[in-house]
Amino acid sequence: MNNDFPIPENELQRLAALKRYNILDTLPDHAFDDATKLVSYICGVPIAHISFIDENRQWFKSEIGIGVSEVPRDISFCRYTIMESKMVEINDTHLNDRFKNDPNVTGGFNVRFYAGVPLTTPDGYNIGTLCAIDHVTKELNESQRNALSIVAKHVIAQLELGTKNAQLDAQKKIAEKAVLARDSFVANMSHEIRTPLNAVIGFTDLLAQTELDEVQREYIESVQIAGENLLLIVNDILDLSKIESGNLPIDSEPFNLKKTLKHAYNLLKVKTQKEVEFNLFLDAEMPDIVVGDQGRLNQILVNLIGNSLKFTNEGEVTVSVKKIEETEDNYTLRFSVKDTGIGIQKNKLTTIFERFTQGEESTTRTYGGTGLGLNIVKQLIELQNGEIHVKSELNRGSEFAFILTYKKAEVIEAPVKLMSKNDLGHLKILLCEDNVLNQKLAKSVINNFGFDLDIAHNGEEGIELLSQNEYDLVLMDLQMPLKDGYQTTEYIRNEMNSSIPIIAMTAHSLVGEQERCYKVGMNAYVPKPFKQSVLLKAIKTVMNPDNEVIHKRVVNLSFLDEMACGDPDFKRDMIGLFIEKIPAQTAQLEEAFHNTDHDTVKKLAHNMKSSLDIFMLEDLSNCAAVIEEEASAGKFTSETLDKVNILHCGIAEVVKILKEL
Repeated sequence: MNNDFPIPENELQRLAALKRYNILDTLPDHAFDDATKLVSYICGVPIAHISFIDENRQWFKSEIGIGVSEVPRDISFCRYTIMESKMVEINDTHLNDRFKNDPNVTGGFNVRFYAGVPLTTPDGYNIGTLCAIDHVTKELNESQRNALSIVAKHVIAQLELGTKNAQLDAQKKIAEKAVLARDSFVANMSHEIRTPLNAVIGFTDLLAQTELDEVQREYIESVQIAGENLLLIVNDILDLSKIESGNLPIDSEPFNLKKTLKHAYNLLKVKTQKEVEFNLFLDAEMPDIVVGDQGRLNQILVNLIGNSLKFTNEGEVTVSVKKIEETEDNYTLRFSVKDTGIGIQKNKLTTIFERFTQGEESTTRTYGGTGLGLNIVKQLIELQNGEIHVKSELNRGSEFAFILTYKKAEVIEAPVKLMSKNDLGHLKILLCEDNVLNQKLAKSVINNFGFDLDIAHNGEEGIELLSQNEYDLVLMDLQMPLKDGYQTTEYIRNEMNSSIPIIAMTAHSLVGEQERCYKVGMNAYVPKPFKQSVLLKAIKTVMNPDNEVIHKRVVNLSFLDEMACGDPDFKRDMIGLFIEKIPAQTAQLEEAFHNTDHDTVKKLAHNMKSSLDIFMLEDLSNCAAVIEEEASAGKFTSETLDKVNILHCGIAEVVKILKEL
């Protein structure tokens, strides 16, 4: 070590304490600058600074009247101050034997008065100083000395706060990575489960359409119920994962409320036991058309009504809906599902909405279920700014009631033109699918529709068949060897210049996948396991040129509105900057990714995240986080490529929407 300056006995520990704060060579900070200005004002001096001392230098975090960022440690006054436990005050340097010949006393900064307070960490290490300096002799009064000590403690508190924030940020990133890893695992597991489940449910449905004796039909119905229950469990887990990661969207579209309620009633009526009376009561003043999320309302109703029917062996289950408030823009409705079933113990009512929780330990064994349904129902209702309550008495029944507010519809719902099964004529369809079971299932389903089907085992084989034959439609699996569904579609659209309708079919459920499908040129999206009616509807939709389906994400500007504080110019400027900068950064990121430039990818992905968060684009921000993580690890994977592609498609869609505002 350099011996031109005194060395504290705990120097190594002192330097370690300093490095823990990561303060050296950081940018200016208002909190430290304000503290320096306060010292200058309190002491009435032209020079003040907050500095930190490492092995060889005194580095100024904030300064007034100095004009340099650092000086060598061996010429600093503060090399002595860090040796002390209290303030060092030199009223006249010309009379001080240690400093009277110092170059900054005889010249330089012309220091005549010096007061320095050591910056002491909570564990007792002096890592720097807070100083007041003047060109004339001076003596501080007791109030000024106390004020300097208080400001010094404030500086250390600021450092501690920065460290705590950094730790919290690190923990947040770890938590985000864990959520992303879990979501990726859940998505991949859903694909692995849904692929065989698709075959089980599909072939069971086909078998049920054949001639069966009574015993065979009973067995088939049991298999169908088991398959549907398994699919419900998979969907519950996926919904829970999406809710927790903030990726479960709530739609806002006009829908027929009465039809939705009657649909749920008719769907579940067939499951009602003979000893149970199942009723639906609708308020005469209830509106027909409202604006909201029809699918999520249906999910909530089916779950609550399904539970009541499951736990009621005799008596009645009554669903009622009442309008409780109407304003110029909104309807507020109370939905009630009441039964005379087994009821819930009083001490269980407070935990009934927790996940994996049921009213009795024996409930799962007796009635089945995962204990996820009510937890998901509660979260879905709260996502729509609603609330749910339960009243119950053991062996007397239960009532689940929830309140939702829907916007009034501005336009009347147009009547839907029903399409008959046979109005498409004779279609020739190409299926690109590598799974043998799914090939057989699709062939049986498509033949039942009255269409012909050719099968390609991968994307390259599909392109070859498409170049040799005339097809009306392509069913495209997304995960295939050689060329996946995305690459195959891009080739069909760009190289073959074909506009043939393409329907994506996948058991995967990655965030943003549908958006990416539409971006590369696919016309529709059918998740596996698919219902025959859903697939037929998708075929009819893409084959009818009048049915132009608009796939558009919703951009949430509420955070930007909050930041703007009512300033429309600020909001407009922020949107303009996003439109100008983000697509260019996306293009740079893609280029850096293809050049395997990990550092550039990491920097760009990190910078883009904050912009994406301002516009509350959680799914795209998560993609950027994964890309940044992979770049930091110095290794790109197929997941990185997937996220880069999804990010590209999502940014393009967002920019298009923002330009239309």
